[in-house]
Amino acid sequence: MIGAVMSGKLADLFARRGALGFSEMFCLVGWLAIIFGRNALWLDIGRLLMGYGVGIISYVVPVYIAEITPKNLRGAFTTVNQLMICCGVSLMYVIGVIINWRLLALIGTIPCIIQLSGLFFIPESPRWLAKAGKWKECEASLQRLRGKDANISKEATEIKDYTETIQKLSEAKMIDLFQKKYAHSLIVGVGLMVLQQFGGVNAIAYYASSIFESAGFSGRIGSIAMVVVQIPMQVLGVLLMDKSGRRPLLLVSAAGTCLGCFLVGLSFLLQDLQLWKSSPFLALVGILVFTGSFSLGMGGIPWVIMSEIFPINVKGLAGSLVTVVNWFGSWIVSYSFNFLMLWSSEGTFFIFSAVCGLTIMFVAKLVPETKGRTLEEIQLSMNSFHNQS
Repeated sequence: MIGAVMSGKLADLFARRGALGFSEMFCLVGWLAIIFGRNALWLDIGRLLMGYGVGIISYVVPVYIAEITPKNLRGAFTTVNQLMICCGVSLMYVIGVIINWRLLALIGTIPCIIQLSGLFFIPESPRWLAKAGKWKECEASLQRLRGKDANISKEATEIKDYTETIQKLSEAKMIDLFQKKYAHSLIVGVGLMVLQQFGGVNAIAYYASSIFESAGFSGRIGSIAMVVVQIPMQVLGVLLMDKSGRRPLLLVSAAGTCLGCFLVGLSFLLQDLQLWKSSPFLALVGILVFTGSFSLGMGGIPWVIMSEIFPINVKGLAGSLVTVVNWFGSWIVSYSFNFLMLWSSEGTFFIFSAVCGLTIMFVAKLVPETKGRTLEEIQLSMNSFHNQS
């Protein structure tokens, strides 16, 4: 959360590449503290440093991707970030079963070193360069991204015109975010993150084994089944992102998570009432439906939309706020989950199901479709929504 608070400011101050390098340094030092740690304090320090680095990178990466990709591929590229996270977590689960934790921490340094090295070979965000008044560098970066033979004049002009309009406004402060003209963007960005977390995703991710065991099913088999479902559904989400659009995928995803949580809650209810001996399989089906549906849309799309809907002059502040809300929600849900399960297992999942149901209504009413539009076109449509309201 501390990293998330500072992420937008760092990304604006040191550029997107600079912020990425800054975050990776903290992750690398964090891993080294764990590898060479002689007591629990060093492990705590390592986890704190890594958490700070991840807090920064969780905002900067989707924003950087959104700012460098063409409009027809932006959604898929941004969602690939979530796919890579999903693959990485799944891979570490498997490796962690085989090797000890200190060796696992050593392996954790490898992606940090690769990314730090790779930063020397990737272009800076053309939109950040435009915001900084570096027009020649902006055009050079855009040309490099689109290919040496590509005609970038139209896209460069759009970025330049929009940036010059934005620069006439004063430097944004946190209080400025709460002006009426940003209300729609803020409600959508914050609302999606709140609903994503309070739908129970991290409770299920962190406590999958204990949920399966509480329901009377094998924790190991259930966890493996989750991974098997998760990755193909995430790939499907990437493929559909720029074909079906953000809103339809979000609606289908939210409906699936709602059904999944309801089935898990029903399983616990039937178990308590001793009405159905096969209720553990219902819990497995429910969690697999939830995991698959979440991976399809609710996992990645809120981050895609967050990177698209805020104008460049408030993107750093707004992105920081949205990212903090996401991590804060994750902490609340993961911390309170055990207490909720002691209160009522079925009640906990029926609450998650109700939140997922609210997500459907929220998306249908408020979330704009951003497929196939430049970031500048999206800003114009958000402004027209504000003017109509």
